Amino acid sequence: MSLPRVGLILYPRFSPFHFSVPYMVFGMAWPERPLFELLIVAPGGEPLEAERAMTVRPDGGLELLEEVDIAVVPGWHDLDEPPAPELAEALMRCHRRGAHVVGLCYGAYALAYAGLLNGRRASTHWMAEQDFGRRFPEVGLDTNALYVEEDRLVTSAGTAAGLDCCLFLVREYHGVRIANQVARLLVVPPHREGGQAQFIEQPVAISTQDAQINRLLDHLREHLAETHSLDALAARTAMSRRTFTRHFHRATGMTVGEWLIHERLGRSRELLETSALPIERIAERCGFQTATAFRQHFRQRYRVSPREWRKTFGEPGNER
Repeated sequence: MSLPRVGLILYPRFSPFHFSVPYMVFGMAWPERPLFELLIVAPGGEPLEAERAMTVRPDGGLELLEEVDIAVVPGWHDLDEPPAPELAEALMRCHRRGAHVVGLCYGAYALAYAGLLNGRRASTHWMAEQDFGRRFPEVGLDTNALYVEEDRLVTSAGTAAGLDCCLFLVREYHGVRIANQVARLLVVPPHREGGQAQFIEQPVAISTQDAQINRLLDHLREHLAETHSLDALAARTAMSRRTFTRHFHRATGMTVGEWLIHERLGRSRELLETSALPIERIAERCGFQTATAFRQHFRQRYRVSPREWRKTFGEPGNER
């Protein structure tokens, strides 16, 4: 029985890390036999240099993609530069004849430029969300998913999510048992919970241009555990309720309720990462009326539970 063939595509100034992830997974040697036949592909079949001090000699040119079951673009070097027409056409031919076409991290740009993702869901690094959405409005970008597969088109979020994506393909071709064995050898979980949301920075300005609102924000940050009514906050700023809500939204871009939830979740993250306080106590300190409400807001924002967040980002010994 022939092995599934993987074409790992080089591009100018490729990232050694993004190249090494699929190279490691699909090129892994097993005692009985390899799981895949890995072919390194470069347009023109010539060696290419990575970002720094590394040159890779390919097995051949784009003609090798005519024989692969999986074609992988491991990242992309310039978001403003579409793939050369011959590479875009080779990727489209791969997909038409039934192969999986994969874009790891910014590799999704190569697939999108080629038109492969039009009308389909995709993922890429969260930092490129606005840029990708502006360039490719016809693509349904999932900004939380670690990877997305639709119609044999597979795209992943940034950096380590490429490993999640490659393990997914191992499961597709060899089943769960083999994929779990590969994950154990790599010392990684076979499937990670949550998505990109837990890694995305979501800052809110510490201060605004409105001095009255700035003083109020400082007060609220010092009293997050308390309940705050709009009428009381408006009185504190010597404004009518209507005027206050208009000033607050203009200064922060949020309603008072949205701002409080954001700040309370931010404070809860700090406590989860640095303390051993029980979840119920953290909810109370941060101003959530119940631990259930806290868990619901936390999962809605970060797509993981507070306990999972603490397990991932907390100090050792604080897992409670």
